[in-house]
Amino acid sequence: MRSSSACASAIFHPCAGDHLPSQVACGPTLCSLDSDSTGCAPSSERVRTSKGFAMLDHAECERARVGRNPVYDGVFFSGVRTTGIYCRPVCPVRPALARNVQFFPSAAAAEAAGFRPCLRCRPETAPFCPAWRGSITTAERAARLIADGALDGDDASVEALAARVGVGSRHLARLFAKHLGASPSQVAKTARIQRAKRLLDETELSMTDIALRAGFRSLRRFNDVFLEVYKRSPTEIRRTRRSPRGRSDAEALW
Repeated sequence: MRSSSACASAIFHPCAGDHLPSQVACGPTLCSLDSDSTGCAPSSERVRTSKGFAMLDHAECERARVGRNPVYDGVFFSGVRTTGIYCRPVCPVRPALARNVQFFPSAAAAEAAGFRPCLRCRPETAPFCPAWRGSITTAERAARLIADGALDGDDASVEALAARVGVGSRHLARLFAKHLGASPSQVAKTARIQRAKRLLDETELSMTDIALRAGFRSLRRFNDVFLEVYKRSPTEIRRTRRSPRGRSDAEALW
C-alpha cells in the first residue's frame, strides 16, 4: 500500500515541521505566500498583506532560486525555457538567467507546461509544502487520495475522487487549477512518474515491477509516459545511474 506520507512529490510529501509558507501561486509576475511567523517563512520585508496572505513579487522567488534557499524547497519550482527543464529552488546546477525562468506552484504544473524534471535536484524528492492551505479540507484530502493511488485503478475516475471529498468533479478541477496549476489527472500522472523515478533510482526492481508499483496499468504505458516526461527511456536513466561516471553522465543527458 502506498503511503501519502511517502515522498511522492512536492505536492504530497509532508513538510518537516510543517512550518513553511502555506500559500504560493508563482507565475510570470507574482508569488503569494502565507505570512507564517514560525521562523521558517521567507523574509517579510516589502510584504503587503491581501486577504490574509503576504504577497511577494517575482523578485522574491528569484532571490530564493539564485540563493538556493532551502526554506522554499517544495514551495515552488522553476522552469528554464532554454533547456525545458524544471528544478527545485535548491538545485546545485548554476542558476539560469532570470529572463529565461518561469515559476510554478507544483511539479505537475511545470510538467503540464512542457518542462521535464531535473536529474540533479530530483523534484520527485522535494518536501511537501502545501501551497494552498486555504482549501486544505478539500484540495489536500483529494491530493492525499491521489498519492494513495485513488486515480490509478481501472475503475478510477475524477468523478469518484470528487465524490469522496464531497464536491463535484468540476469544482475539484477548479480547486486544483487554482492552487496547483494542474488538473487532478495531471497531478496523478506526475505522482505515478515520480514514484517510478524513485523506484528506478533506489531499487533494482524490474521495469515491469516498477510500472505496476508506481500505479501504471501496463509496462507500455509506463514507458510512454516516462519518455514523454523525461525525454529519455527508464532504461537509459537507470543505465546512467549505474555508470561509474555518475553525476557527469546525468549532466550529459541535458
